Amino acid sequence: MSEPQGTQPPEDSTQRLPVLDEQETENGDGPDRDESSPSSGPPPELEGKGGREGRFWSARRIPAGIVALLLLGLVGLFLYDIVSVRAGRPGMYWRRELAQQLAERPLDDTWVLVGAGIAAVLGLWLLILAATPGLRNVLPMRRTHAEVRAGLHRDAAATALRDRAMEVAGVQSARVRVRRRRADVRAVSHFREADDVRTDLDDVLTDAVRGLGLSRPPSLSVRVRRPGRKE
Repeated sequence: MSEPQGTQPPEDSTQRLPVLDEQETENGDGPDRDESSPSSGPPPELEGKGGREGRFWSARRIPAGIVALLLLGLVGLFLYDIVSVRAGRPGMYWRRELAQQLAERPLDDTWVLVGAGIAAVLGLWLLILAATPGLRNVLPMRRTHAEVRAGLHRDAAATALRDRAMEVAGVQSARVRVRRRRADVRAVSHFREADDVRTDLDDVLTDAVRGLGLSRPPSLSVRVRRPGRKE
């Protein structure tokens, strides 16, 4: 009598699992192989953009919070004063005094000019914060996927370049400072000629900067000197 279809085998019975052929596994023809998975190697850049990316925009929570608290306090004071006047009470002394001073003082008065200057500086500061992206310490990287955007911190980039510089023969010590448009490298050579070390550093660090994958690779400025004499 044949076993009906759809029934589960006994718990103690053994079953033979399907085995993938070794050649199929190497060729990626197995059942778990995703047809849309990218191939090995560096991913291609986005078409039409060339991988160029702008700087990251800062949330600027601290300046926004300070401005919001100041505006909230000022609006609260004026609202309380208006409600107080509507209830038949006199207005706050500071508001009546401020209104009187603004009405009586001329425009060329020293305190009026000082107050106008402070207001202009604060307004200019807020405009600069609103118009600039910020996050100067994060260097944008080339975008290879539309859904992913990456950035590299300047200190991390400087550490990577310094490690590559220390691999060059003859480099005793190295200091690297990465900016937005330039990477300054200061190295000390101890048993090789400075010109030879500088040439090797230029080649190695040029390849290292290219390997960082930055959207705008900084230009290199390499200086090599001999160690000073011990007294």
